[in-house]
Amino acid sequence: MPSKIEYTKLDAIALDPLNPRLGRTAHSKDLAQDQIYDLMKDWSLEELATSFLESGFWPHEAVLCIEEKIGDKDLVVVEGNRRIAALMRLRKTYAGEETSRKWLEMIEGVPQPAGLFDDVPFIRYADRGEVDAFLGFRHVTGIKEWAPPEKAQFIAKLIDDKGLTYREVMRKIGSKTDTVERNYIAYRILVQMEETEGLDAKEVENRFSVLFLSLRSKNVQKFLGIEGKFGIEPKDVKNPVEDENLDKLKEFSLWLFGDQETAPIVPDSREVDRFARVLASTEGLDYLRSVRRPSLEKAFIIAGGDQEQVYDLISTAAYNLQEALSSIHLYKDDEKLLAISKRMIANADQIRKTLEIE
Repeated sequence: MPSKIEYTKLDAIALDPLNPRLGRTAHSKDLAQDQIYDLMKDWSLEELATSFLESGFWPHEAVLCIEEKIGDKDLVVVEGNRRIAALMRLRKTYAGEETSRKWLEMIEGVPQPAGLFDDVPFIRYADRGEVDAFLGFRHVTGIKEWAPPEKAQFIAKLIDDKGLTYREVMRKIGSKTDTVERNYIAYRILVQMEETEGLDAKEVENRFSVLFLSLRSKNVQKFLGIEGKFGIEPKDVKNPVEDENLDKLKEFSLWLFGDQETAPIVPDSREVDRFARVLASTEGLDYLRSVRRPSLEKAFIIAGGDQEQVYDLISTAAYNLQEALSSIHLYKDDEKLLAISKRMIANADQIRKTLEIE
């Protein structure tokens, strides 16, 4: 456990190459420190830099570092990467290495604060495991949430690297067990998509929340053949979609996320439930598979998805009509009411003919 706040030079602290905010693609490239900085320097660092210039680096905002060797640095910041990147960019600005007008204007007339880059407050941890619970509470369930794929990646790391169960992760980060489970399964499906030949998964990570939400549906689970992957230990869910269902996974990915040539038919997460209804319909699936550029709206209608809506519309009309009958006789000479009633009678007659009601 950490004992106290320490101070060190900015040069002694490395940016974290495993920072979830960098994204999984960046993690796979084994980026150098200057490459990580280039990715981070536009992460809205201006407010942090302004705060440093006005108030210095408050000790209660100390970054969390682990003892890990990267190049000539012995500390890696695992919480507070934006603060360190802001200090780096601010120092480059004072050194004349920054060309951004915004950053140059920021320091104009402001002397370099004494000790800002030499006395950086930090708390030392022996390894990442000691910080996991804090990161989970802060960024998965807390006020500074990571983006959906970053949350899922963090959960998967706890499960795959440390062998934790869903319940153990729940206790560690303060989330619900079923949410942890769905995040993990969605993440493992994302990995499968990336590893499946002939499947373009470039947009999946950008719209990970759509994948996550879709897995709530039993229809989606049944289509992908993953019903049995819920409620079991995560060690048995490494590849949720079995080999015999990989062709369905390709279809699912194309319809939900599109590819370089085809736009997705599901524009956002609000349409996931309608899409799930289509997956459960033979007619709806036939339409999706046979039309080059299918429409979710048309597929939903073909799948009978608007049936409940028709029930509601007719039922509401019937109850409204019944209520109107109690006082309609009081206005039998009203011309506007007569016109409305004629239209209603014509519509009712059309319903009778369509439904063949005698």
